[in-house]
Amino acid sequence: MNVPFSYLKDQFANPDPIWRDVKKVVKSGDFTLGKAVRQFEEKFAKVCHTRFAVGVNSGTDALFLSLKALDIGAGDQVITMPNTFIATAGAIAASGARPVFVDCNEEYVINPDLIERAITPRTKAIMPVHYAGHPADMPRILEIAKKHSLVVVEDACQGISSEINGKKTGSFGVTGGFSLHPLKNINVWSDGGIVTTNSEEIYQKLLLLRNHGMKNRDEYECFGYNSRLDTVQAVVGLHIIKQLEKITNMKIRHAEMFDQAFAGMPEITVPPRRKNVRYVYHLYIVQAKNRDGLLAYLNQNGIEAKVHYPVPLHLQNCCKYLGYQPGIFPVAEAQAKNMITLPGHQHLSDQQIRYVIDHVKKFYKK
Repeated sequence: MNVPFSYLKDQFANPDPIWRDVKKVVKSGDFTLGKAVRQFEEKFAKVCHTRFAVGVNSGTDALFLSLKALDIGAGDQVITMPNTFIATAGAIAASGARPVFVDCNEEYVINPDLIERAITPRTKAIMPVHYAGHPADMPRILEIAKKHSLVVVEDACQGISSEINGKKTGSFGVTGGFSLHPLKNINVWSDGGIVTTNSEEIYQKLLLLRNHGMKNRDEYECFGYNSRLDTVQAVVGLHIIKQLEKITNMKIRHAEMFDQAFAGMPEITVPPRRKNVRYVYHLYIVQAKNRDGLLAYLNQNGIEAKVHYPVPLHLQNCCKYLGYQPGIFPVAEAQAKNMITLPGHQHLSDQQIRYVIDHVKKFYKK
């Protein structure tokens, strides 16, 4: 049996309805910040329970432009965690600010108990990551931010539709940055991103920053960037966002099957699940003994398991200038050696999920 990691062939097996709407865009010539972009922004804001949403060209730019809208740049510091995708720290660095890492906890998200000791007079923001669809502890983080007069920019690129006490991620911070990359829960046919906010001031700044600082055809308020969400990609997004609850519920169902099956296995460590949190499982990740052996065994048996991510950011060459040494973030480093991501997307059948479970158990029985 084959259990693929990617679901794109299944999700877009019948693209005809999307093509019909794309054809309308082609005929109208409405390619740049067209009607579909505004419609998609409105629907996205509604999903996230925010007043505004701004379409940009990637999740990375969603974070970068958030920092620029908040006037964060050279000489400033932004706190985040080292066990995320490079784009988190990359957006901070691109803004001119300095990434400051704080170790993660057993849920793979930033450990709020360690944040305050990383704050300096140059700290301007905290950028928690809702990694793998696991919401960071936003109530605690907001409390710390308020105490130290810091802003919070949520990296929600992997967290669309996740919640804490019924409140959506992307609605806690001043902004929330989301990715529409083809392998995200809401995806398009290329790169794309969204910034959510409840601040009209920040919303107006983002509208300028994503489009060269353009006030109108002939006037420019500031130096901005070319970071518009493409109208064609917004058309794709409008089709996929209708499926958000179905996609999310299937991922949750498969994760619950995995959690139940692995609960009594000493070789597998399932991260703790908070009762007041809705996890959306962009990635289903556990800690596994002899991870590399298990990974090879699953791959050999048609199960496309992966590792997200084998080398934490503070140990990457691009982050050497930050001065972090091996061992400084022990939780992130230990997890990187043991993490394995199992395929659990919405297009898999229960039979395929059970096939994965059976082969994990077979490996350890051997």
